[in-house]
Amino acid sequence: MNRRDLLAGLALASVEARSQTRTKENPAESLYIPKPQLVDDRRFLHAFMDEFSFVDLVTVSPSLRITHIPVWLDRSAGAYGTIHGHISRQNPQHEAFDGRQTGVIVFRGPHGYISPTWYAKSENAVPTWNFAVVHATGKLRPVEGRKQLNDLLTKLIAKFESYEGTNYDFARIDEGYKNGLMGGIIGFELEIELLEGKFKLGQDRSQADRESLLKKLSEAKAPRSLREFTSNFYDRQKSLG
Repeated sequence: MNRRDLLAGLALASVEARSQTRTKENPAESLYIPKPQLVDDRRFLHAFMDEFSFVDLVTVSPSLRITHIPVWLDRSAGAYGTIHGHISRQNPQHEAFDGRQTGVIVFRGPHGYISPTWYAKSENAVPTWNFAVVHATGKLRPVEGRKQLNDLLTKLIAKFESYEGTNYDFARIDEGYKNGLMGGIIGFELEIELLEGKFKLGQDRSQADRESLLKKLSEAKAPRSLREFTSNFYDRQKSLG
């Protein structure tokens, strides 16, 4: 599936149960989200997380740590999904992987500068920055057994190999070399307890402003992915009424 098809699929994702996903009715939060920017469709958020899976892993105990890593999401594990990844054993952030500490994983989508001149009516408009993010919060547990680590790495590699249409097989690597690699990392899993989606894409502006914004984004130097993502997000909003 190419990027355009995936973005279109995101736009058509249907609404699922919302009980512990952050909603307007259930406002538990770690992220400030104005109501027009809150997205609580779990399937849509999961699809976003699958696409934009190079993340910021944030922990605050025993000290503030941030690591940038690829992860994979198991939608079927836990009520709201479980995120799997790994870091270097030399990275002190692994001290937070004790099953008690809370971590936040930040997924970032397309983003870019928005000039007020891009709206149909620019009176009293000011520059802004449009973006889409998802935050997943939960307890971090270590994954250290050889079989468990091997499974984690195999699934992570398979995820990205499938995107590229390539066929690298982690099982073919020399066992001694593989054991050395796995000895240098610590895996983790985070079962999602709170899932928050913030999509600031100008969806609260007038139809004329949204149409003008899409046109200008297609002409701008900003990454084309922002234009495509915004267009598909507007289509999704229409489908939801």
